[in-house]
Amino acid sequence: METGPALPSTPEPLPLGALSDPILVDPGPRLLRAVVEAYRETAPALVEPTVAELAGETDDRDGLDPSELPRLKLLAGEPAVDAATAGFRSASRLAALVDAGAVDLRLLDAPQPNPVLAGAETGFALIGTERDGAGGETAGETTGAPSRWHRVGDDASLRGRYASRFAAAEPYRLRTPSRRRVYEGFAARCDESVAAAVLRALDVEPAGNEGPDPEETRVRAYAVGARAGALDRTLRRACEDAGLGSPSTFTRIKRLLREVDLIETASEPQPVGRPRERLAARGALAAAETAEETVAAVRGVTE
Repeated sequence: METGPALPSTPEPLPLGALSDPILVDPGPRLLRAVVEAYRETAPALVEPTVAELAGETDDRDGLDPSELPRLKLLAGEPAVDAATAGFRSASRLAALVDAGAVDLRLLDAPQPNPVLAGAETGFALIGTERDGAGGETAGETTGAPSRWHRVGDDASLRGRYASRFAAAEPYRLRTPSRRRVYEGFAARCDESVAAAVLRALDVEPAGNEGPDPEETRVRAYAVGARAGALDRTLRRACEDAGLGSPSTFTRIKRLLREVDLIETASEPQPVGRPRERLAARGALAAAETAEETVAAVRGVTE
């Protein structure tokens, strides 16, 4: 494709589509985030769709079929992926690319001397101002200028060197789902208004933060469902369908919210079978009128 995601490299950005069957090996957190951001800039409605887009209220802004995006094989170390996907926003972007088949993410068994990007015809090492994942800031992060990576070498054998390791590697299972999966899980089990409210609560974040961690994500989602008066079993299944955790995980979340007196349950008789529990919000959660107030009500529940 003539336009598309491009690696922020010198002397000029490198379109990933210019490489045949590209594989990226051992990116650090900053490089991994930069690659995901390049895809997001090309296809924002795929990588980070708005609530309105997911609800079908607006046209697809991208005009792209996911098959038009370059497919990237990504062989990454677990610490780098964990650091690059620590919050819901950053993790959900990568999850969207994995769901769409644009990125095939697998687990690297051992660190490499430098990150490597290779296609069928050429390959090179990627050298940054400092080693990604070392824990410090790059020059770009301290000055506000975008980070770039220098391409070093021109070695067509790099692709073959890592292809067999990629084929043998285990797929990496992200702990955070894409925004689309979250929306569709809650819309199917509850309704679209609950799905939209869940995403709005997950979008609330302090300045400079990439969103809630997985545990806080679960608490926010369950709290939104409780405010909507969902049946406990239905809500736990919605959370499971959304990829946020198992029903038993949300039994624990329910207990945490009850212990701080933010939710209560009422038995609801059924025509057949055992009564079911309907959830209701209490205290600050019941008084919350906005996504920000909902998040403030449950802040610190998991501490």
